[in-house]
Amino acid sequence: MRRFAGILAALIGLVAVGAVPPVATAAGTTVVGTYTVWSWNVAGWEINRALTDNGMVAGAVASIRTRGADFVVLNELCWQQYKAIQSRLADAGWPQDTTNFSRFERQRTDKCNNQPFGVAIFSRFPLGPVEAVTLPQDQSKEQRKLLCAPLIAQPHLRFCGTHVTPSQLPTADGRHDNANLAQLQTILSRLEQQNSNGDTTLIAGDFNAQPNFGRLDDWYDSELDTVNNRQNRGQYRELDDTEATCPGYGEATTENNNDGPCDQPTKIDLMFVRKNHLAGPYSADALAISHNCAGAACSDHRIITGTAELSIQN
Repeated sequence: MRRFAGILAALIGLVAVGAVPPVATAAGTTVVGTYTVWSWNVAGWEINRALTDNGMVAGAVASIRTRGADFVVLNELCWQQYKAIQSRLADAGWPQDTTNFSRFERQRTDKCNNQPFGVAIFSRFPLGPVEAVTLPQDQSKEQRKLLCAPLIAQPHLRFCGTHVTPSQLPTADGRHDNANLAQLQTILSRLEQQNSNGDTTLIAGDFNAQPNFGRLDDWYDSELDTVNNRQNRGQYRELDDTEATCPGYGEATTENNNDGPCDQPTKIDLMFVRKNHLAGPYSADALAISHNCAGAACSDHRIITGTAELSIQN
């Protein structure tokens, strides 16, 4: 949330948000801790052309460290940029184990000067076995993925990153391509399976769907009902859904459009936790897009950061 909104919320509390109810800690849980997640669609090829020295990589690493991130998701990332960020974070002493703190999953091979292009996750804590779920195919050449990994020290705490297709266009034969919906449903099904397995999952990324879209109604907590986000029937909280300037929706994560509610651009970069795994307060923030990448905008998405106190089942 914006700085002034955060100050206001701190002064008057969540009651001022109105229809966004607090989440009670579930019985029979153990608090794991408070974690900060950092996520950015970096437009690694479309805007940054696979470069590692134009300011995007340096800016990402500086922001990750400044914001005290524990977990990181990077979308539209070129392999060259992944290795550069990995190296810089290791050199800066950010991870506890410099040999085991990141995972990359290729989604295309025809970009990034013929190097892999995809999604990556980073963790300050050593990671366990990676799980890469292939999502339903859209009309493009890109094979979208859900990328998850548990912590070695806490195997029931999982962190996931994803980049869902924006595709909702008619196909060549006149049928409607619901790839965005199909991918969202696949991800949700996997998260619910993780919950059934006793896992606490924190997921972040570019969902290419706004909070008030019907295809996210199965995600958002059924108790969340605001003028900006109604008819929800799910079990998840988005870490910015208590944003005071747009309750239930949150703060825009894009710029240069007027397509979101509350007189702001759209919000499509999201962070979710199932409400039974929230042990206390949660919040998120969207940062203005930097223009320090060779004098131009570093991306067409804002960096988002979020913090949540999490629990696991006993």
